[in-house]
Amino acid sequence: MPFFPSYDGTELAYHDLGSGRPLLCLPGGPQDSVYLGDLGGLSAHRRLIRPDLRGTGLSGLPEDLASCRCDRLVDDVEALRQHLGLDRMDVLAHSAGANIAAQYAGRHPDRVGGLVLVTPSVRAVGLPVSGGLRRETALLRRDEPWFPEAFAALEAIVAGEATAERWQAIAPFSYGRWDDAARAHQAAEREQMKDEVVAAFGAEGAFDPDGTRAALARLTAPVLLLAGQVDLGAPPATVAEFAGLFPDAELVVQPGAGHFPWLDDPARFVTAVAGFLGGGAGVRAS
Repeated sequence: MPFFPSYDGTELAYHDLGSGRPLLCLPGGPQDSVYLGDLGGLSAHRRLIRPDLRGTGLSGLPEDLASCRCDRLVDDVEALRQHLGLDRMDVLAHSAGANIAAQYAGRHPDRVGGLVLVTPSVRAVGLPVSGGLRRETALLRRDEPWFPEAFAALEAIVAGEATAERWQAIAPFSYGRWDDAARAHQAAEREQMKDEVVAAFGAEGAFDPDGTRAALARLTAPVLLLAGQVDLGAPPATVAEFAGLFPDAELVVQPGAGHFPWLDDPARFVTAVAGFLGGGAGVRAS
């Protein structure tokens, strides 16, 4: 397992899978990057560099938890780029990791060859996701056996009556198929987060939506935004709005996919991402 020292001396871990041009893969959460796996077989096309965010997985937990704030994690990404000896790099980010990637691209636009945002969180750019839109997306699943209980829990959450049990009850909405594999994935994911790191990630000052949007409007790198058709976390309509913030962006909506599209249809996911990156600027050694 390779490690590297970040800007403040914290030892951070990353996983190195596959071969070919490097692709930095930022996990959501913030959590251990293990849940990304090989992104449905994307490692057959690219060398996946999958860091564990500070305070998660095998990476060190810093004494200063404030350094786990989203905007400060940008400095860890830059430290990893320097450690790898890359002048520019392609970046893929999932879910909350898109908040890091967006701020990194805004702060270091010349270091990004191509950018892929998979079912992205939109906190960094300040886009609202209404309860009505989540409800509309949820209703696409109305014929599934688990729907009544999950939908009742969603309605309560939207009404401001969230509980831990209700959050757990809506887990099926995150997957295109609520089968044994999805249940195992979801159960493992709950163990990959630390409450104090999650709280620090979104602490006050973590996001500057106006500044980030202005910076992304000047980004020249090509961008792919991939939404899952039935994803409540990042509904396609919201991801389409996100795509509109970039000068050169492509939107792909994966049919039948939830928040983890590489699990729902690996072949379709890999075809979309590898096809986009194949035509991108890629990376070059410094």
